[in-house]
Amino acid sequence: MVWNWQQPDWPEFSWHTSRLARAEEQFLLGAGVFVGTTRHLSTEDHDQLIVEAMSNEALTTSEIEGEILNRDSVQSSIRRQLGLSTDGRRVGPAERGIAEMMVDLYRNFSAPLDDTTLFSWQRMLFSGRSDLRDMGRYRTHPEPMQIVSGKIYEPKVHFEAPPSARVASEMARFIDWFNRTAPAGSATLPAVTRAGMAHLYFECIHPFEDGNGRVGRAIAEKALSQSLGRPSMTALTATILIKRRSYYEALEAANKRNEITDWLAWFAGASIEAQQRTLAEVLFLIDKTRLLDRLRGQLNARQEAVVLRMLREGPAGFLGGLSASNYVRIANASPATATRDLVDLVAKGALRRSGERRYTRYHLAIPLRPVLPVTIDPAGNLVSAVGGAKRQETAREP
Repeated sequence: MVWNWQQPDWPEFSWHTSRLARAEEQFLLGAGVFVGTTRHLSTEDHDQLIVEAMSNEALTTSEIEGEILNRDSVQSSIRRQLGLSTDGRRVGPAERGIAEMMVDLYRNFSAPLDDTTLFSWQRMLFSGRSDLRDMGRYRTHPEPMQIVSGKIYEPKVHFEAPPSARVASEMARFIDWFNRTAPAGSATLPAVTRAGMAHLYFECIHPFEDGNGRVGRAIAEKALSQSLGRPSMTALTATILIKRRSYYEALEAANKRNEITDWLAWFAGASIEAQQRTLAEVLFLIDKTRLLDRLRGQLNARQEAVVLRMLREGPAGFLGGLSASNYVRIANASPATATRDLVDLVAKGALRRSGERRYTRYHLAIPLRPVLPVTIDPAGNLVSAVGGAKRQETAREP
């Protein structure tokens, strides 16, 4: 196999801008809607949105790599670094490290990219570990850097990166490209195109002994933020986790040649879907605040505990709706008490009821906003799956 970095046109990537034009327009339009919507948040909710967005990205970018972290510890570490109130819990090195990287990315998104930043991010990711030979520096091992799967005696090689001896020069060229294509650079690129290309370019070099995926996704977030002129707050890695299989397939297909339109189209769809996911979270926070304000002082302790538990599920809602048996378990109540409480919650407009008898379910009386998958078709249209059907969205004329 001849990989893309072994071909004569490396790293002169090519792509069809026409296929991405509507996606770029939609991403910028969505960014404007997001900014306008966040103005309706209280200071407390705005702070909570920042913490939730960063912690979700921290948790999901780690989960993509098979590492499951403690959500409360990640959030506590982020809040501490942002100067917000915390619960004072002790935080493990893995949670503290990824939280530090996310806060650094949030605060310093506009700074040019350099080796120092990348080395610092990698050290943060592996805080407390002593098994890596090349910590906080580019890899130096003589063995091939390969991405493999399958059995040990019959591995499948999905990609082989440039040898360690080439990494320093490849990264110098990458960093120069990244900074030149920034909004203030000499070769500016559109937001989603630049972020998608930056992620792919970095992953093809695979410069670190470990942590390349997490650092590469942080670079994509940095690129989006620079293009918007503010932290993007886009649920990119959460969306990649949901689309993990197609993400790896798209990356693998893109490492065999330097014409990358299909990869950029995949990344554009994921970025717009991620943006919609974050907007749904903002709208949910607004609805949540209004609901709790309206119900203040009207609920007993059991009812309040159940409503707050349902609200923790976020914009997609409590899976399948709340049943009476769910209420009994969450509130530690008898079936008769649960029935009275649920009837009262419906009467007060906190919940709405659907179904009958054993199929009765209760849902929060706020709109649920499940986020639909977004793809970019060959003509450049945005296509979303709706109830098994397809909805095609084309950009409006300016």
